Amino acid sequence: MIETVVQCDFDGTITEDDASFHLLDAHSCDDWRRLLQEYRERRMSVLDFNTRAFATVKADKPALLDTLKGKVKVRYGFRGFVDYCLARGFRFAIVSNGLDFYINATMRDLGLANAEVHAARTSFGPEGIQVRYTAPDGQPLDDGFKEAYIRLFLKQGYRVVYMGNGESDIPAARQAHHVFATGQLLSYYRENFLDYRPLENFSDAAKDLDEMLEIQV
Repeated sequence: MIETVVQCDFDGTITEDDASFHLLDAHSCDDWRRLLQEYRERRMSVLDFNTRAFATVKADKPALLDTLKGKVKVRYGFRGFVDYCLARGFRFAIVSNGLDFYINATMRDLGLANAEVHAARTSFGPEGIQVRYTAPDGQPLDDGFKEAYIRLFLKQGYRVVYMGNGESDIPAARQAHHVFATGQLLSYYRENFLDYRPLENFSDAAKDLDEMLEIQV
């Protein structure tokens, strides 16, 4: 029997918006949106963007998490979807370019402290937040974090269900067996006439995934 892993992005996928943007709006001392535009134009890697943007954030972890209270909305049905994956024997892995400290805090708040999370590793100091990405083999990465994990899952023999929302999800999603898309990823899949399911909420996603896998069987 083929084992299934659900590889899911965090910002804009599990959540309805990007938690890191709230933090940068509130605490960055620099023109971080200019850096964001350069990243979106592929003139810098995700590591370069996060390193430069978050180096200007001097607040400590408790203050940053306090900033996010009431601002980050988890997409409807997410907790139930994780329970659904557990009941079906699916591995559920969050793989995100976002920062580990706020993703882990969100999971704890949802009662999912043991969730599998792969994200940018952060440390806090007087020179701002330091960010680093590590590949599954422990090597440092500048970019291609999500692709590194889907390649690992495929190598391990998993059927991969991918859930994402942004341009950074496209290279990994193109390698998956099934895709749930919202935001920019949804636009890309529509424009290129690729097979996908829209991700509006996780309750519907569970029903769609059951249908997809039943058809495949």
